[in-house]
Amino acid sequence: MKKFATVAVLAMSVSAGLQAADAGSGRVTFTGSIIDAACSVNPESSNQEVNLGQIALHQLEGKGTSTPRNFEIALENCSVDTQSSVSVTFAGAKVAKDLLGITGTAAGAGIAITDGTGERLELGKPSAARELVAGNNTMIFSAYLEGLGDDDKLKTGDFYAVADFTLAYE
Repeated sequence: MKKFATVAVLAMSVSAGLQAADAGSGRVTFTGSIIDAACSVNPESSNQEVNLGQIALHQLEGKGTSTPRNFEIALENCSVDTQSSVSVTFAGAKVAKDLLGITGTAAGAGIAITDGTGERLELGKPSAARELVAGNNTMIFSAYLEGLGDDDKLKTGDFYAVADFTLAYE
């Protein structure tokens, strides 16, 4: 009986040890890049999604627009010793000179991007330069959907678009 109890205790100890060793595992991957710039881009700004919402078709008729939705690019730890301003260039598939094309089941509209003053930005062209302050800076933009003017081509459905941005310091 003593041998059986000893074997049982040993088996339970080994079993408990195995369970503790297999209590879960995982991996943490760290990514980023080192850039030669006056500021660091906040990671939440480098890959973001702006939800333009559910837009009634009639709003887009006759080159109509949806309600603008704000988004921002946050810059961190800025040094203004050698570069004191920044401009932003948005790029993507154009449907017009200053409208980002949409893909999906919706059609007949494009996305306009404006700067913090409401000035519409042309895709592929730098925005007006903004003065930087030492430390953190936030650049505010807006985006809205605009009808292309051919109401017969307006089509309901889901859409998405991708715009890349590039910063240029002076």
